[in-house]
Amino acid sequence: MTNTEIPTLDGDGMIPAYVARPEGTPRGAIIVQQEIFGVDAGIRRKADSWAAKGYLAVAPDTFWRQKPGIELSPYVEEEMQQALNHMMAHDFDIGIRDIEAVIYWIRREEGVPKIGLVGFCMGGKIAYMVAARTDIDASVGYYGVMIDQMLNEKHAIARPLMLHIPTADHFVDAAAQKAIHDGLDDHPRVTLWDYEGLDHGFAAEIGARRDEAGAELADKRTAEFFAEAIG
Repeated sequence: MTNTEIPTLDGDGMIPAYVARPEGTPRGAIIVQQEIFGVDAGIRRKADSWAAKGYLAVAPDTFWRQKPGIELSPYVEEEMQQALNHMMAHDFDIGIRDIEAVIYWIRREEGVPKIGLVGFCMGGKIAYMVAARTDIDASVGYYGVMIDQMLNEKHAIARPLMLHIPTADHFVDAAAQKAIHDGLDDHPRVTLWDYEGLDHGFAAEIGARRDEAGAELADKRTAEFFAEAIG
């Protein structure tokens, strides 16, 4: 498990990333897209878990252009506000270009052709954007934040996408969830899973947000999804 830096596509900077390597030849690669709290212990644990399953796992620092290396807590009000501020200031379009740079680096420098992305919280939106805007092989989003506002891009989703949607998500109300289902239920490349009564962050590795049964079920579905799409 190492920290590395990945060059941007236009060469204007280096993207910090946590990299977890499997034993032997990777069966594929998984980009682990952080929540708004940074590449924290929970995200690193998720990357390590993918490496243990045989994948090269890469967790890039999404907010590196604002402030690299942040690790914030959802349980400390001041830090939660800082995290929200970073998200509000984040340029998602440039962020997708950074993800493209990570995809390119994995294929060129690491020699791993098949790549998936799994994103959490804000990363769930990014998973949807990556599915619509890049040549990633498969994507998984946890919690569906703001996807109802991006359904005009669904026609561009050409590779498998899975979304985990907790029905009691206080960031994604019932109307937004209905819009997501209405827009994507019949999409041939999209799979939606609802988690009745669960809230945002139910699959977090650390802290009180985690629902053990829900997290285990969602993570099992994600692992099976990537095994089929990537190997």
